[in-house]
Amino acid sequence: MDSAQLRQLIRDLPDYPAPGVTFRDITPLLADAGGFSAAIDALAEPFIGAVDVVAGVEARGFMFAAPVAHRLGVGFVPIRKPNKLPRATHCQSYELEYGTDVLEIHQDAISAGARCLLIDDVLATGGTAEAACSLIEKSGGDLVALSVLLELDVLGGRAKLGERTVHAVMNYRS
Repeated sequence: MDSAQLRQLIRDLPDYPAPGVTFRDITPLLADAGGFSAAIDALAEPFIGAVDVVAGVEARGFMFAAPVAHRLGVGFVPIRKPNKLPRATHCQSYELEYGTDVLEIHQDAISAGARCLLIDDVLATGGTAEAACSLIEKSGGDLVALSVLLELDVLGGRAKLGERTVHAVMNYRS
């Protein structure tokens, strides 16, 4: 299944959650066994043999990161919202359209020098992605790339990531 076929499994919801916003609903893709498997393959394939661990951002990133880690035969590291991890953490705050938020990772989750792939569902404004990348680097990991199902180009998130490598299965230019 190619990216055009995957795109047909994503529902566009105009004016949600606010007027002028088009929400990209991935739940039909998740519900389609062939589409979900193809999405996991597309996220993972460029990184076969190139990573030691996969990290995923809570919550929708978990839906893709854990199966990508399984497909690549490596472990999975969760990057979570505050106060959900039981041991010492690194924390990173980031800007949202409507305020700030924080992400955390266990301080010992990634071995020094481990090649890490970061997975998330969407790259939009880049705040969450930049914070998650920073946490991996703060942990001593070597960030190989950020791999996302959808990149919303019009929101310019890639620019916040500097020279970091970004792999997007699908790009939305509007």
